[in-house]
Amino acid sequence: MTDLLLIALLAFLGAAAAGLLGALALRLTRHRSLVVSLSIVAAVAVAAMLAGTLAVAWAMFLSRHDLTVVTTVVAMAAVVSLVTAMLLGRWVAARSRELTLAARSFGDGGTFAPPEAPATAELAALTRELAATSAKLDTSRERERALETSRRELVAWISHDLRTPLAGLRAMSEALEDGMAADSSRYLRQIRTEVERMNDMVGDLFELSRIHAGSLALTPTRVSAHDLVGDALAGADPLAREHGVRLVGGRIEEVPVEVDGKEMSRVLGNLLINAIRRTPADGTVAVAAHRAPDGVVLSVTDGCGGIPEEDLPRVFDTGWRGSHARTPPAGAGLGLAIVRGIVEAHAGRAEVRNVAGGCCFEVTLPLG
Repeated sequence: MTDLLLIALLAFLGAAAAGLLGALALRLTRHRSLVVSLSIVAAVAVAAMLAGTLAVAWAMFLSRHDLTVVTTVVAMAAVVSLVTAMLLGRWVAARSRELTLAARSFGDGGTFAPPEAPATAELAALTRELAATSAKLDTSRERERALETSRRELVAWISHDLRTPLAGLRAMSEALEDGMAADSSRYLRQIRTEVERMNDMVGDLFELSRIHAGSLALTPTRVSAHDLVGDALAGADPLAREHGVRLVGGRIEEVPVEVDGKEMSRVLGNLLINAIRRTPADGTVAVAAHRAPDGVVLSVTDGCGGIPEEDLPRVFDTGWRGSHARTPPAGAGLGLAIVRGIVEAHAGRAEVRNVAGGCCFEVTLPLG
């Protein structure tokens, strides 16, 4: 028993010495290729076995011939192990280089194309993650291009919409200054109308800039959805009468919501103004509010005839105004973008879908 323990101790000491040297070698070469690391690991394994065997052999006073045989056997095992480790390392390194080149392609703006050659389970998992990341980047790039396009359209449309009233204001002011206005009071009323419209556009731009900058400060209070809808209907009634559109309050439940009353009134006001302007005379705009499993749903349904399916994803984009003529009453295309920004600031969501004869805008808010 004592001899067995002594042999185990000598074998352990020899293997430990080889292991310490191998650990030092791995630390010194930790920035080198995987082939080097695998070769060192294989060498450590063989060296540990050889060191333990030699220590035991010397302690047992084996003959020179027996010691040579043991050493030769271990040396052959070392050669095979090192060759195997180098081949494995080169194969893994090649797969790693292919994966690096593929990752570099989508990092430079392309699409990730996973290598076709088989790889280890770890490299395969990394490939799947890179493919998922590439898909997210493609979506992000597409979204960024769409946003950049909408920003350019917004600048162009705002420039057009501001230039038109400014030209009219200049002409009317010059006519008043030269005493050429036959009806000065009518000119003054028109000037006031144009100034108010420009003020609304500047106000919308300011509100949108606050939303995009993340500086929209909300003061949530617990209010009833019934009161919100009632105030919005009352505010939009004069515009509806002017356009010959009927406002209908449908299913409006007394459900509480925790919102900023002023900002949410702006949301409903923008939706109602947009619906009234898009609905033909003698048409109907219906407003509803009801409890849903995921919150409180406020909806505005118009009679615009529907939105093309390809345009539905862009409805809430900044500057979107559909295919209607870009006349001044159409606005600058900021109202729905403001709606989405305010609703998302309330941890809600804004959606639109086509219905018979028009479209339905829905705002879902968390329960109060």
